[in-house]
Amino acid sequence: MATEYWRWPESRWTSPEIDWKAGRIVTAGIDVGSVSSQAVVMVDGALFCYGSLRTGSNSPESAQRAMDFALAETGLVLADIHYIVGTGYGRVNISFAQRALTEIACHARGANFMYGPTVKTILDMGGQDCKAIRCDAKGKVTNFLMNDKCAAGTGRGMEVFADLLSVPIADMGRMSFEVEAEPEPVSSTCVVFAKSEAVGLLRKGWPKEKVLAAYSSAMAHRVVELLQRIQVEEDFAVTGGIAKNEGVVKRIEKELKIKALEPKFDTQIAGALGGALFAKALVEKDRGLR
Repeated sequence: MATEYWRWPESRWTSPEIDWKAGRIVTAGIDVGSVSSQAVVMVDGALFCYGSLRTGSNSPESAQRAMDFALAETGLVLADIHYIVGTGYGRVNISFAQRALTEIACHARGANFMYGPTVKTILDMGGQDCKAIRCDAKGKVTNFLMNDKCAAGTGRGMEVFADLLSVPIADMGRMSFEVEAEPEPVSSTCVVFAKSEAVGLLRKGWPKEKVLAAYSSAMAHRVVELLQRIQVEEDFAVTGGIAKNEGVVKRIEKELKIKALEPKFDTQIAGALGGALFAKALVEKDRGLR
């Protein structure tokens, strides 16, 4: 079997401190993205468990797999969850969700929970697009911009380079700094042409680390251009899979001259986390608690 250099490790987590049976409100958020799917369950507004898996070709099936993965060994079943909100690329195809909300709203709300009320600017670097989001102290979106025209600044683009260079995707950020001097960024704004450009650089004798540095720098620069259009204001935070790539994140920080907040949770669960929080608010509204 060929090595899948592009694949991030799948993950799940359950709080050892929460007894879901003692909770009054159990809610969930499902984020079906183009690359990965996450399910988050919260008990009375506290994070109880989550699961993160690769998205398959079928959105409803990916949602169910993510939820089953999150609930494994918890004793909790779907019928015990009071409200479920779907979000992400495949949100309208989640049959067991009572409501679908945009990933913009859910990422802002999830980031507010993850990083705290001081967060004003959020960069969500997903599988097929990048979103620059401004929000208030409650996690409500005040402005946003999205780049979904090309995969060059997204997780898909990084996956292409992982396979091209035969480098595990989790190692790419670290390797991109193993250069004597920072090279010029690759010039292409399209991932197809960037790949061709990278092949040319390899043929010229560039080591993998230098190619990675050039591509990471180009990704960071394109993202910074998007962020600057909404006028970045601190505190600044990054969500999504690319938030785990220090090669891109540190170059974004350097160009912005702003340090991103350190995440308290897996950055990929922000959207699902926001969905679970919106679900809690909807239950409270229905019960006359707010």
